[in-house]
Amino acid sequence: MFRRRFWVSLVLSVPVIYFSEFIQDVFGYTAPVFPGSAWITPVFSVIIFAYGGVPFLSMARNEVKNREPGMMMLISLAITVAFVYSIASLFIEGTTPFFWELVTLIDVMLLGHWMEMRSVRQASGALDELAKLMPDTAERVTDSGDTEEVPISTLVEGDVVLVRPGASVPADGEVVEGDSSVDESMITGESRSVGKDPGAEVIAGTVNQDGSLRVRVTKTGDETTLAGIMRLVEEAQQSKSRTQLLADKAAGWLFYIALSVAAITGIAWVLAVGFDIGVLERVVTVLVIACPHALGLAVPLVVAINTSTAAQNGMLIRDRIAMEEARNLDTVMFDKTGTLTKGEQGVVGVHVADGWTEQRAFEIAAGVEGDSEHMIARAIRNAAEERGVSRVAVSNFENLRGLGVKATVDGETVHLGGPNLLEQLGIERPEELVAFADEAGSNAQTVVYLVQDESNIVAAFALADVIREESRRAIDALHEMGIEVAMLTGDSEDVAKAVAEELGIDQYFAEVLPEEKDSKVTRLQSEGKLVAMVGDGVNDAPALTRADVGIAIGSGTDVAIESGDIILVDNNPLDVVRLVRLSKASYRKMQENLVWATGYNVVALPLAAGVLAPVGILLSPAIGAVFMSLSTIIVAVNARRLRGVDLSA
Repeated sequence: MFRRRFWVSLVLSVPVIYFSEFIQDVFGYTAPVFPGSAWITPVFSVIIFAYGGVPFLSMARNEVKNREPGMMMLISLAITVAFVYSIASLFIEGTTPFFWELVTLIDVMLLGHWMEMRSVRQASGALDELAKLMPDTAERVTDSGDTEEVPISTLVEGDVVLVRPGASVPADGEVVEGDSSVDESMITGESRSVGKDPGAEVIAGTVNQDGSLRVRVTKTGDETTLAGIMRLVEEAQQSKSRTQLLADKAAGWLFYIALSVAAITGIAWVLAVGFDIGVLERVVTVLVIACPHALGLAVPLVVAINTSTAAQNGMLIRDRIAMEEARNLDTVMFDKTGTLTKGEQGVVGVHVADGWTEQRAFEIAAGVEGDSEHMIARAIRNAAEERGVSRVAVSNFENLRGLGVKATVDGETVHLGGPNLLEQLGIERPEELVAFADEAGSNAQTVVYLVQDESNIVAAFALADVIREESRRAIDALHEMGIEVAMLTGDSEDVAKAVAEELGIDQYFAEVLPEEKDSKVTRLQSEGKLVAMVGDGVNDAPALTRADVGIAIGSGTDVAIESGDIILVDNNPLDVVRLVRLSKASYRKMQENLVWATGYNVVALPLAAGVLAPVGILLSPAIGAVFMSLSTIIVAVNARRLRGVDLSA
């Protein structure tokens, strides 16, 4: 709306400015005169006021209703006074109309608000993205043992549903038959798939992996875990307080100042010279030039450059107020899985038996795991590729459910699996492997073993959720800025403690349930802290929305992105540091621009009121408009300097 009205008003302003007597005098030209030419300026000005100015009058109603004067009331005051006086001047001799000042003021204010609205996107799609996790239908098991496809809305407690590999669980329930693993990362944040067998609980919206499950429904509709998260997101969205913008506060003060100065001007001039049309023009001049063009652009220009600068550095801003708040952060809370860590298993340690090399161990292990899509298999293959190791050819591959895998390599049988595999094969670990496994366990790492000929353990691999290389640097940089760092995770105490100690995190919360995450943010806020939450999963959505600044990882789930105020495109924790620095720099530019914009009034209002009239200095509306333009240029140049700010981390 602002964009359309700006372009239309701008085009209509051209003839108004061209036929303006002041502009003709300044540039030394004479506009052509023809029948009706005298009415071009007033007619076009009326159209611009009705089309481009009325929206500001409409929006000013809320400020009047709330008794909180701001930008809308200041703009409305200026354009209304200029419009009424200019129309009256057509019929009153000895007056000077303000038509060109009126249309340029409307144009600049429309431009400023268009830029402002374009730069700000409110988080609005979080609940829709949550709803997309739920399947539309479910396969309900009938009394005869067959299945029928039914809408999930028809499921009731006690129904049994079939969940095939790759399908989403339609409702909270308990496994009654089948053996599989379920990806619950979007709900719990746990990076590893969770094994499910009869008696295990499953959560609506999670994704079944490689086996079929029959699940007895225990919760449906609004009672499910996912529905609870949706409620938390909605409540957190509604709990955000209204924050007035800097420009609105400045405009509110200017509104009262303009009225006061106008009243004093009128009284003083009436007492000095008596009432005449000149006194009225003084009062009108004060009210018109009290609304500087630059004030309408002071913040929007910085916001627009801030938004583009952030995007160039991998940050997408959805909420400007949150961006402004980032400068005051004293605590940043990171979700662990997928944020500080990569959210995937990686090989972090290797131990080989005498006579074996790591290269040979990886050649065989990667070959044996070559056909598996299990996350441990991917981790071993990735580790082999990073080391430049080629996989050996294998045959007779077999997946041993719950134990590991086996295959034939050069005529010998090779197994790869965890402690359950060793127990199944009846193999005892040597002391050095026990020590290796114990150390890995103390660091919350998983150990798998490479077994040759069903009797010899030739290698062991320690795996863990890989910490991002940038995480430590980001935390150190935040500490240097005086910002505390907290970590939130659904993982065990051991895992959380190991990661926190390695990264130097100030405090951590472990074994946090999905519905508890936003309460941890609230807990820190209750201590008087301004908290940013950085996360990537559905389970992070309520906390992202509850936080003063919600920062979503770009590769995370859509709902996390929709819940965040700011999105980090490159999954780089260092971008949090850049965000804070950009916020500080942007706020500084806003303050500088507001000083330039309102500083104009410090000079212009007294001159317009006639303070220096006794010495022959009296500010005319036309000269006041020139001063307006100068302050606007200064504000624009100063805002552009934000592009050169150093955001290196």
